[in-house]
Formats: sequence, C-alpha cells, structure tokens
Amino acid sequence: MGKKLINTLRAIMLVAAIALLPTEAGAQKFALVDMDYILKNVPAYERANEQLNQVSKKWQAEVEALATEAQTMYKNYQNEVVFLSQEQKKSRQEAIVEKEKQAAELKKKYFGPEGELFKKRTSLMTPIQEEIYNAVKDIADLRGYQLILDRASDAGIIFGSPKIDISNEVLQKLGYN
Repeated sequence: MGKKLINTLRAIMLVAAIALLPTEAGAQKFALVDMDYILKNVPAYERANEQLNQVSKKWQAEVEALATEAQTMYKNYQNEVVFLSQEQKKSRQEAIVEKEKQAAELKKKYFGPEGELFKKRTSLMTPIQEEIYNAVKDIADLRGYQLILDRASDAGIIFGSPKIDISNEVLQKLGYN
C-alpha cells in the first residue's frame, strides 16, 4: 500500500535533485537518505497507514457482504429453480446479476484506480511527503548537496558510506529524534 507512495516520493526527490545539478563541472556533493527508515520514524506516517488499513478493512467488509448476499441468492435460486415459473426464474436471475453488479461497482468505487482509498491515501500522505521533501531540500540547500539519493530505493546503490547518510538529520529537521 505504502510502496507506491514511497516510490513516488523517491522519484520526485531524484528528479528535483537532478534538476538542481550544476551545469559546470566541479566538485559535487552527494548524500543519501533512507526513506524507509525516515518513514518508519515519522509517527504521522504510521498513523496514516493505520487509518488507511482500518478504512480499507471496513470497505472490504462492505464489498464482501454484497458478494456473499449474491452468492446466497444464487444458492437459494439453485435449490428452488425446479419449483419456479419461467417468470420467477428470470426475476431471480436478474436480482442475482444486479446484486453482483452492485458488489463490483462498490469495489470499484472504493478500490479502483481513482477510488476512495486512492483519494484518502493521497489526502493523508501528500502532506507528509511534502514535509519530508522540504526537509531534505532545506538540508541540501544548507549543505550544498547537488544530489541526494534514496538508499532504500531500487536505484542500484551498491554501497553508500554512512558518513553521507543524512536520514537522521532529516528526522531532526522534521522534529523527531
């Protein structure tokens, strides 16, 4: 759930850092951050994740309740089909299809690409991402870093000296020890 947001933040930081690179050759200063470590130490991020998990479970239960209702309707239909007239069969089949459609629409509403969970995640995580980005940018400006990479990302960093890891400094800038 949070991986997509973390990767988005990493990409934003990388693009911003590359954009800040000087055009002339010279000694360039680099630093590393560990976004996984930073996010694990930001209580607001943990609270937001917990809130997302709770709402996701609630919405999943609603979707499953409708799906279960459709399954029950279908089982009842199968048990009674021999006793039903053509009109009753058609009516029951339509009701089952409608219930399945409702479940699918509710699932899309909550969990689709632009669904409620996506919107809630965006509203909860964007302020946290911006706060971390601003802290990293402030430290980069203060220390003269031209590039800050995320050691937790899949960028292929084989080794990074702990001396250039500014993760704790970012947390301090955010007000966390």
